[in-house]
Amino acid sequence: MLAEKIWRNETGGSWDKLVWWNDGEQFASLGLGHFIWYPANKSGPFDESFPKLLIFLQENNIELPPWLQNNPDCPWQSKADFLEKKSSPQVKELNEILKSTWSLQVAFMLQRLQLSQAKIQQAQAKSDLLAQRFCRLVDTSEGRYALLDYVNFKGEGTKLEERYNGEGWGLKQVLENMTDADAAYVDFSKAAEKVLRRRVKNSPPLRNEQRWLNGWVARVKGYQKELVPMKKTGDSIKLESNN
Repeated sequence: MLAEKIWRNETGGSWDKLVWWNDGEQFASLGLGHFIWYPANKSGPFDESFPKLLIFLQENNIELPPWLQNNPDCPWQSKADFLEKKSSPQVKELNEILKSTWSLQVAFMLQRLQLSQAKIQQAQAKSDLLAQRFCRLVDTSEGRYALLDYVNFKGEGTKLEERYNGEGWGLKQVLENMTDADAAYVDFSKAAEKVLRRRVKNSPPLRNEQRWLNGWVARVKGYQKELVPMKKTGDSIKLESNN
């Protein structure tokens, strides 16, 4: 099941981590995809996706409690604040909502991936080459899973703010670093590892991103061997291919 695979990637298979705050971060991480949620008056280079998910859930007839309506800021100001309130009714309520909306969260991630294809083509002069690589990936189950997981994991790579030393780490950068020498999903996996290692090398020392690198590399190496049953239609995955 696609949702379970993504959940295990992001949380290690822990229900407790559907509502979470990672060490050293300025934001909470929520749901199957650990969607980012910033507190009021805080921001960062990473795309804030959790408020967009809340809107998506409401558009799909999920009734949210008042405190989650109208594009709210994260109610916790830091990890310490979150841990202090982890047993609160708000956290328990949010956890239940996220447990019960798996299929919609996957649909939200699919929508983001579909939109990312157009964003990448608009932002890249060699858009035809990247489109070809994208379509090669869409044509295999392994490739479709890799695309969906990576864009949720590290973003589209089109935001100028998501750069260290001028170099990004999103889907766009992975497609740029493919060589077309292997099967598309193997090629993508190798390019993703290269891009993530470059990110850690370029990252600010205070973020200590080296601590995450082994896990990141293991995750993208999994794209080479793990087959997640998916179709191009129905409730699994639907992406555009020029083939």
